[in-house]
Amino acid sequence: MTAFKTAITLCGSLRKPHQMLQKQTYEGHVSIHDDNMANDLGFSGAPIEGPTHFSQFDPLLFDLFGKAWFENGCISVHYQNMVIEGEEVRAFATPADDKKSAVIWAEKKDGTPVLQGSASIGPTHSESELDRRRARLRPSQQLVILAEQHIGMKGKRDEHVVMSFDQHMGDLYPFSLNEKVERMTEPSPWYTNVGGSRSPWKQAIIPFEMVSVLTEYSAREAEIPRKGPAVGLFVDQEIKLINGPLFVNHPYRLQREVIHLAESRRVESSWTLTKVYDEKSNELVAECILNHSLIKSSYENYEEEAIALGKSATHQISGNKISTGPRS
Repeated sequence: MTAFKTAITLCGSLRKPHQMLQKQTYEGHVSIHDDNMANDLGFSGAPIEGPTHFSQFDPLLFDLFGKAWFENGCISVHYQNMVIEGEEVRAFATPADDKKSAVIWAEKKDGTPVLQGSASIGPTHSESELDRRRARLRPSQQLVILAEQHIGMKGKRDEHVVMSFDQHMGDLYPFSLNEKVERMTEPSPWYTNVGGSRSPWKQAIIPFEMVSVLTEYSAREAEIPRKGPAVGLFVDQEIKLINGPLFVNHPYRLQREVIHLAESRRVESSWTLTKVYDEKSNELVAECILNHSLIKSSYENYEEEAIALGKSATHQISGNKISTGPRS
C-alpha cells in the first residue's frame, strides 16, 4: 500500500494585533486609520496597518527556514479584509516540497480571510504571490489622481534613512521601534537594544513589519506626483531581503520607481518598487513592492476631473461608500 503524502500546515496562536496609526496624518489630514475617517468612507472602524500581520508569520517561517528567513526571506501578500483592533487573527503556513517556499494566509477567528500570500528564501526565489498578481494586471485607461505618474518614473532623489530604537518615525508612522516592539504580537529580544547583541548577527535587527516603515516614512522625499488630498490603503505588499537582516541604527539609501499603474471601480493604484542599499557598502540588501491604492471617492474633485478627461464618473464611483475589504 502506498503511503499518503500530506503537507503539514503550521498554525500560529490567535492574536489581537494593535492599531498604532490613529494619529497618522498626511497631506494635512488624518488617514483611513482614524475612526471618523474610516466611518466616513464606509468602513466599520479604523483598520490595523497591514504589515502588522507579518510578525505573526515570523515564528512559523523561522521554524521552516531557520535564520535564513531573516537573511534572504521574501514575504509577498495580497490584503483581503481589514482587521479592527480587538479582532483575533491567526497565521498559517504550508511548506512546499522544495523546502524553500510556503503558501501563507491569515484569517480572523471566525474564518474571515485577512490576507493570502507566499513566503520563500533565496538566493533564488520561487514565483511569489505578487509575481502572479502583477502578471494579471491590465494597463489603466485614464487615471485622475495618478494622472501625472507613468511606469518607469523614478523618485527625484535618493532617500537616506535610518531607524533607531527611540526614533519617532514622523507623521506617517507616529511611533518608535521600541514602542512598536512593546505592542507587537510576536516580540523578539533580537529587535531590542539589549537582546540584539545576542542575535545570530550580534546586533539588533529590524523586524519584517517595520521594514515597511523604514521604506515608507521618507516616501514624500521622492516627490513622485499624485493629486490630493486623497485617502489611500495598502492592498498588495512584498518585502524581499537579499542580504539581510536590516539593522537598527544602520544607514540605508532608497531608490523608488513606479512599476505598475492600475485602477478598479473604486480605487486608483500605484505599484512602486523600492530598492534598499547599504549606505556603507553600497550593496543592494532588500527590495520592497507596494501597491498603494487611492480611494476615488475621497478625492474631492474626482468626478469633475474625470468628466473633463472624458471618463464616466458615474461608472467609476458608487456614492461615497466602498466595500469593507481592500480590493485592487
